[in-house]
Amino acid sequence: MSYCVISGGHPVHGPHHDLEYGRPVAADDVLFERIAMEIMQAGLSWLLVLNKREGLNAAFRGFDPDVVAAFGDADVVRLLNDAGIIRNRRKVAAIIENARRIQGLRDEYGSIKGFLDAHHPLHLAQWVKVMKKTFVFMGPEVVNEFMMSTGYLPGAHDADCPRFAEIARLKPAWMRMAPLGGW
Repeated sequence: MSYCVISGGHPVHGPHHDLEYGRPVAADDVLFERIAMEIMQAGLSWLLVLNKREGLNAAFRGFDPDVVAAFGDADVVRLLNDAGIIRNRRKVAAIIENARRIQGLRDEYGSIKGFLDAHHPLHLAQWVKVMKKTFVFMGPEVVNEFMMSTGYLPGAHDADCPRFAEIARLKPAWMRMAPLGGW
C-alpha cells in the first residue's frame, strides 16, 4: 500500500504527505532535518519519527548544520537522556557527524542542494554509493526515502494522487531530467 493511501485523512501522516513529501527542498536546515529523520526512522515506524519531530527539532537546535557540528560529549549525553527523541547512540552520532560533513561540502558545492544538484541525475544504486561515500548511516532505504522526499527520485506519490500534480508543477529534480534507462 502506498504512502498516498496510508496518509489519507491521517492526522500525522496526512499533513506530511500533503505539504512536504516529494516537494523540492533548497534550505540546508530542511535537507539536514530530512537526512536526520530518515536516519532516525531506520528500523522504526515513520509515524514514530513524525511524532518525535518537534522534539528532534528542539534537541538538534533546528537542524542548523553549524550548530549540530559543534556538539560535543555533553550534547551527546543530553540527547541520549532526552525522552522527546529517539535515543539511539549510533543514530545520534551519525547525525552529528553528518553535520560536520555538510560543513565540508560547502567549500566545493556551497550547500547540500548544491551537492545534490551536482550529482543529479542518478539511479538509486548510484545515489547510495555517493551518499555512503559522503555521509554516514546511509543504507539503501535511508537514501531512497531521503531522495524521494526531497524530489530527487520518483515514487513519492502515486500518479493519481492530487499531490502528484501539484508537485509536478514545481518541477522536482527527477522530473527535469530524462530517466537514465529507467529508474
